[in-house]
Amino acid sequence: MLSPQWLDELRARITLSSVISRTTKLQKAGHEWKACCPFHNEKSPSFTVSDQKGFYHCFGCGAHGDVIRWMTDQRGLSFMDAVKELAAEAGMEVPAPDPRAAQQAEQRASLNDVCEAAQQWFVANLAGERGTKAREYLASRGFNSRTVERFGFGYAPVDRQAMKAALSHFEEPLLIEAGLRIAVDDKEPYDRFRDRLMLPIQDARGRVIGFGGRILDSDTKAPKYLNSPDTPLFDKGRTLYNLHRAGPASRQTNRVIVVEGYMDVIALSAAGIEDAVAPMGTALTERQLGLLWRMVDTPVLCFDGDSAGQRAAMRAISRALPLLQPGKTLGIVHLPAGLDPDDLIKQSGVQAMEDLLVSPSTLLDTLWNAERDAHPLNTPEDKAGLKARLMAHVDAIEHSDIKALYRRELLEKFSAFAFPPRAPRPARAQRDWKSGFAKSATPPLSPEAANRLRKVIEGGSRDILASAVLAGLLRFPDQIAAHADELSRFAVADKKIGPALDSLIEAAEMLDPGAKTPISAPAGLSAPLDKARFAFLREGTDPHEAREVLAEAISLLVERPALEAAISAATARFAIDPEGAFAEQKRLRERMLENQQRLGQMASKRAAGAAHDNSGDPQAGGNSEADETTD
Repeated sequence: MLSPQWLDELRARITLSSVISRTTKLQKAGHEWKACCPFHNEKSPSFTVSDQKGFYHCFGCGAHGDVIRWMTDQRGLSFMDAVKELAAEAGMEVPAPDPRAAQQAEQRASLNDVCEAAQQWFVANLAGERGTKAREYLASRGFNSRTVERFGFGYAPVDRQAMKAALSHFEEPLLIEAGLRIAVDDKEPYDRFRDRLMLPIQDARGRVIGFGGRILDSDTKAPKYLNSPDTPLFDKGRTLYNLHRAGPASRQTNRVIVVEGYMDVIALSAAGIEDAVAPMGTALTERQLGLLWRMVDTPVLCFDGDSAGQRAAMRAISRALPLLQPGKTLGIVHLPAGLDPDDLIKQSGVQAMEDLLVSPSTLLDTLWNAERDAHPLNTPEDKAGLKARLMAHVDAIEHSDIKALYRRELLEKFSAFAFPPRAPRPARAQRDWKSGFAKSATPPLSPEAANRLRKVIEGGSRDILASAVLAGLLRFPDQIAAHADELSRFAVADKKIGPALDSLIEAAEMLDPGAKTPISAPAGLSAPLDKARFAFLREGTDPHEAREVLAEAISLLVERPALEAAISAATARFAIDPEGAFAEQKRLRERMLENQQRLGQMASKRAAGAAHDNSGDPQAGGNSEADETTD
């Protein structure tokens, strides 16, 4: 016996149009598909297929059904054969026959009956004498009778045994399993919802599967909102409140809004915004995100403008990052501080809400702003910590292309923030290389500086990365000015490489980026040996790619002293905060190890590429230094 929930999951995992298109030629028609009906002869298309609604329909002959019905009616399969074929395609396992399955299915049907009966009882209580306080609360929120009726508001009386008496035709264990009564040890069971404004929670088909209750007595210590527990009908992680109403509305607006609670959903609906849903009091789950992405490509998450809303946004982002796919992302809206959707609409009108929804922040921008503002950024160690946190988020992304793009954009934002451009230096005259004369008295690079730079590049330094960066900057001198700020800071921090790097920065304006030779420098400065370890040191590399790899190498080079300083600072804090210092030191060392691995991958990849390029040259020899480890 297959449960309705299992069959719903099967239908959700299969794209109807992809199944029908195997035997019927479909044409795109807006959000749907059309074709000449395969069930009767016709000349003009009257057969439509809707992936969002999950069914096909012919306006000519009336043929109608879901993906399982298609397999049975058009393919001629039995119900179970159709289910097995679709389950194999969806990667689902068909439940094995179980003698208890029929009993369980009957029990689920009974639970639906219990929930429906409880809903009718709650609604009657709201209209009766006991519902006065609840009606007054609804009036204070400005909900009219249509909204109250449409969303099924009710009231649960304060009496601990009121539901048992009202639903006495259902057995006690059924009321407990439906989440309406609570049994604790050997004590008498009691009603879960008492003295609360009640709302039904419905599935995608509009069937009541659970309840949410809001406390009316502000002086009590009971939780403000209380939901049904997980039951055979109700699963918090798979349920979105108001999905059965928001789904049809979103097909008209091509938008779905996710707010923090069901009262926010109702406030938006009362203002005419019908395409809103809410999770069940918890952070969005993978299942819920999957439901949202089946509706639209960019669901809009709307959070309150307080610190709790910021934390909720970050929880949603962290959950979404591993699931991102091309074209599937999230938009983020933060309301003004201290306001929820109802407050904003009452203060500024529904148009103010629409204005926020029409231009949400991107997931990437929200991530950047949240991490940038999470901690003070007064020291190099603080900034290194920011970069490490950003890269930890990037590492959570599973899709390789999206991960690479997030890494690049976040690093660009970090560089612009951590290394803002300094005031421009006084203009210096450029050398007229064609005539051999300088336009003004710019002193040439001194022989001592040129010799110092040459020694670093040609092997005087044990630091392969620094040598490679210096050689790369000589090949592409236009990149010296682009990275001058971070290189200058690195030169101050690194006493070994700093003097040579300062010399190169001073020589930047005298290097000719348009020369035919790989390196064009002042007299006395010879070209470094090209070890073919990095793309920016190899002949024939695309200049754009070479500059990108050079920029990444510079980023790795300049981040190292900041990480080392941060590790030293964390070590110094061991006496006063051993646990925090250890955790910070561990995180920073992992980041340093990651950078070393990135460098090793970069070098080995380029070395392999160079070996491939030289494979046809009988004079090409091995490079004994290519296997050196990087300091």
